[in-house]
Amino acid sequence: MRLWLNRTGEISLREQLTTQVRLGILCSELQPGDRLPSTRELARRFGIHANTASAAYRELEQNGWLEFRHGSGVYVRASRPTLPRTPQLAVDELIGELVRKAHRAGAPVDLIRARMRRWMEMEPPGRWLVIEPDEELRRIVITEMEQAMHLPVAGCAPDDCAQTQTLDGAMAVVLPSKASTVRKLLPAGSELTVLQVHPVAPALGQYLPAPAGVLVGIASRWSEFQRIARTMLIAAGIAPESLIVCNASKSGWQRGLAETAAVVCDAVTAADLPKRCRPIEFRLLAEGAIAQLQSSEAALTSTS
Repeated sequence: MRLWLNRTGEISLREQLTTQVRLGILCSELQPGDRLPSTRELARRFGIHANTASAAYRELEQNGWLEFRHGSGVYVRASRPTLPRTPQLAVDELIGELVRKAHRAGAPVDLIRARMRRWMEMEPPGRWLVIEPDEELRRIVITEMEQAMHLPVAGCAPDDCAQTQTLDGAMAVVLPSKASTVRKLLPAGSELTVLQVHPVAPALGQYLPAPAGVLVGIASRWSEFQRIARTMLIAAGIAPESLIVCNASKSGWQRGLAETAAVVCDAVTAADLPKRCRPIEFRLLAEGAIAQLQSSEAALTSTS
């Protein structure tokens, strides 16, 4: 087993030594009956006082990890000690399991240490980031996520991904149609969640067919929403002259909507409809997408 001792660190040499030996046993790098280097050998190898190495070994012996054999040396005990299930021991066992699996995968010790150090230095994600080139569509996705999530939700265009600070502390999400493009722009190894979207026809189907002779409104700042909704409603048998299509990005867009039987709209526009309007709010994100995001967020916040 290789040992590393940092003489300039904040952790004492004795604690560094005891921790590494204990982890070596937990991850099976040190097997029962293995002989450890003598205190003189450790002192010579690392330039530490022999008493420091001896004190570390004595502590490990007292806690049931090692045994001294007179005239022979220091050995790993045949069985691990039975200790109270403290948080410290639980974490040590998890780290030991991680190291063992990494060894099986062929990862050298230096790589394991470097990756663990990198993860410890990283700040945990604290926000969602919607990557979408269409500003209005991006706004709709952000609004739907804000209504379901606890962490803040921000957005950016794909070109902004090249700026490191844009991605710092963020969990990136994207709609399926932009996934391949965005993946090429993200740094290697970046995680990207592809959101599931609602199919339009089933979402509107529960409200159709509409009674003959009624006015139906369509309202959104997103031009594609206006187009798709108009196409679907006409295909469902509503006469084109019975539709009032409103671009919510223009002034006076609410005019005439109070006379409609209902208004098909997105999550952003729904909040700005006249009070007398009956909104039929089309949710872009599927329930499965929201559930996936909530599960990821819960797992993150439970370990913070």
